[in-house]
Amino acid sequence: MRHGNKLNHLGRKSAHRKAMLSNMANSLIEHKRITTTIAKAKALRLFVEPIITKSKTDSTHSRRTVFSYLKNKEAVSTLFRDVAPKISNRNGGYTRIIRTGFRLGDNAEMCMIELVDFNELLLAAAAPKKTTRRSRKAAPKAEATETAVEETSTEASETSDAPEASNEETTSEE
Repeated sequence: MRHGNKLNHLGRKSAHRKAMLSNMANSLIEHKRITTTIAKAKALRLFVEPIITKSKTDSTHSRRTVFSYLKNKEAVSTLFRDVAPKISNRNGGYTRIIRTGFRLGDNAEMCMIELVDFNELLLAAAAPKKTTRRSRKAAPKAEATETAVEETSTEASETSDAPEASNEETTSEE
C-alpha cells in the first residue's frame, strides 16, 4: 500500500530516478524548455523548484547545495547567473507544464515543461502595450488648434486674395 507516499517512483530504483531527474533538471536549466511525459514533468517540477528557490541567494553554501543535486558546474553557473536574477521577485511557480498531446509509439501523454520567465513569445503577448489616454486626448486638441490656426491663416490669405480677384473680375468686365 502507498499510504502517504507522494513521490512518484516512475518505475525506477532510487539511484536511477535521482540520476534521471538530475539530468532532466540540467537540460531544463540549459535549454529553458524540454519535452517529456506528464509523469516525469510533474516529478521534475517537484525536484527543480526547490533548487531554483535555493539559487535566489548567491552564497557558497547555496551553490554547493545546488551542485550536490545537479552535479554539473555549467548548469549551476547558468542557474545562478541567468535564471536566478529573472526569478528573484517570483515566489514559487518557476515552471510551466504545457500538454502537447500523445506520443505515437506508446500513446504516452506528452508535455513541454519550461521555465516561466524565459518564454519570449508569451512574455511579448502578455506585456502591456504602452498607451496613455492623455496623449490620445491631447492629440486631437492639438490637431484642432493646428487646424484652427491653419484655417485662420487660409482665411486671411483668401481675404487678401479676394479683393484681387474682385479687381480682376471688374477689370475683365470692363
